[in-house]
Amino acid sequence: MKTYSATPADIDKKWIVIDAEGIVLGRLASIVATRLRGKHKPSFTPHMDMGDNVIVINADKVQLTGKKRDEHFYWHTGHPGGIKSRTKEQILEGAHPERVVFQAVKRMLPGNRLARQQMTNLRIYAGAEHPHEAQSPEVLDVKTMNKKNTRV
Repeated sequence: MKTYSATPADIDKKWIVIDAEGIVLGRLASIVATRLRGKHKPSFTPHMDMGDNVIVINADKVQLTGKKRDEHFYWHTGHPGGIKSRTKEQILEGAHPERVVFQAVKRMLPGNRLARQQMTNLRIYAGAEHPHEAQSPEVLDVKTMNKKNTRV
């Protein structure tokens, strides 16, 4: 018996829409990261970009449990004394609330070139509209997968 290894001709990418309204951020990010890598497919090959194209809508209505809204995202400008921070609540209420979901998904993927390539297959929108109707994406209902995925 030989080990199966997918080739670029074997890859079949689909388009998936996920509505993030009321879904817990970490659970949403883990589901999206799994779909981006392609680990949900039986033909998963670790060194190939096998994942689907994922569209996340209503990213500004994602839920955070506990005191996570008050936790900070930190980054450094590269200059001395240049550490900066914003709370997740400030980002969600600001001009680009989709960045919270983007960072959560990015940090659930490995830190290599393949993960950066897979992140290009992710599209996140703060509102309910997206410009990808021509691809006829399938709806993935994350709310019914597990009752813990939602927060009231």
